[in-house]
Amino acid sequence: MKHLILLRHAKSSWNNPELEDLERPLNKRGKRASGDLAKWFRQQGWTPDQVLCSPALRTRETLERLKLDATPEIREDIYEAPPGALFAALQGAVGETVMMVGHNPGIGALAQILAREKPDHPRFDDYPTGALTILRFDLGDWAGLQPGSGEVVEFLTPHDLAPAG
Repeated sequence: MKHLILLRHAKSSWNNPELEDLERPLNKRGKRASGDLAKWFRQQGWTPDQVLCSPALRTRETLERLKLDATPEIREDIYEAPPGALFAALQGAVGETVMMVGHNPGIGALAQILAREKPDHPRFDDYPTGALTILRFDLGDWAGLQPGSGEVVEFLTPHDLAPAG
């Protein structure tokens, strides 16, 4: 049994138009959402043993704020990658629970491709910043990953985790 955690980076800042896309940091809302997600990870007990992360600052900051034990693999092939490239990267994964932190449209499209059935959530199709999907696969090895073979265990957005009020 394998698990995959697909996370789109949290909300980033557009305050400095001179920054290259790779160097855009999280904004205040993104930092808050990442903190809420960190609490959720601790409560739920999800601990990836392999983390594949885009080199963009906003993905690295999102991941750092989760305070996970795993050391991330910063992968150039994840930055702005189409879903097919992300799928190929996963087929080379080695962890039991793998996390991929990336960007839309690729990461959201990959969730759609891998899910056997879409979750009953109004935001799954547009996969907003900070959205997370956890899928379970009946696999011995990631090389055997197939489209439509994942059971969605969880899908949530920062709005789902935000304190009421």
